[in-house]
Amino acid sequence: MSTAFAILFYAATVILIVGLAAKITQFARTPAPLKIPTTPAPLTKQGAALRVAREVALFESLFKANKWLWISAVLFHLGLLLVVVRHLRYFMNPVWLPVELVQPFALYVGLMMVGGLLLLAVRRAFVERIAYITGPSDWLMLLLLIGIGSTGLVMNLWARTNIIGVKAYFLGLMQFQIRHLPSDPLLAVHLGLVVTLMIVFPFSKLLHVPGVFFSPTRNQADDPREHRHLSAWAAKLEAGRD
Repeated sequence: MSTAFAILFYAATVILIVGLAAKITQFARTPAPLKIPTTPAPLTKQGAALRVAREVALFESLFKANKWLWISAVLFHLGLLLVVVRHLRYFMNPVWLPVELVQPFALYVGLMMVGGLLLLAVRRAFVERIAYITGPSDWLMLLLLIGIGSTGLVMNLWARTNIIGVKAYFLGLMQFQIRHLPSDPLLAVHLGLVVTLMIVFPFSKLLHVPGVFFSPTRNQADDPREHRHLSAWAAKLEAGRD
């Protein structure tokens, strides 16, 4: 099992990094020929950058649109962020102070993550207009994330595993050494779900994570009167005509 998971994690890491790099490159190269910021919009590039920052950190537009959905999204995303920060301890020695400070709140951040996901699942199931546009992939992503969070919570509360052995295993992988992974069925399920998430991430709707930075409705300044908007390919075409 140790060797199998080592191969899986190496392959999943390559797929995740290469896939994300390819999609981000594609987003960056996709032309935006129209000026389409959602109004009211900032009038300067600095203001547009601040707007994107608020959207990423606070989900500003979601807060204005739907308070219950905003609560669900904040619970999930903040919980997930803190869970990821907490798990960094398995990849560093010594552990950084910010990572150490999160450790006592493992149960609470796990409950935040899973609770937010369950609220989002209830919304997809019972809000008719959302259920109508929900496809199998949407449910699979939700179930995958709920599975990761739930197995992590169970291991934290009841079926504790050898975390010292787990840390030694991942520190070894970072040095291209395959060490012994504790033989724990629930741990195997948890890690298997994480590997699956890493592999499907670059090909799923979860790409809204980097995609929000390239959304023209958010990152454009509302200045069409002051500056003529031309995409890169249109500017080259016009320069060639001149």
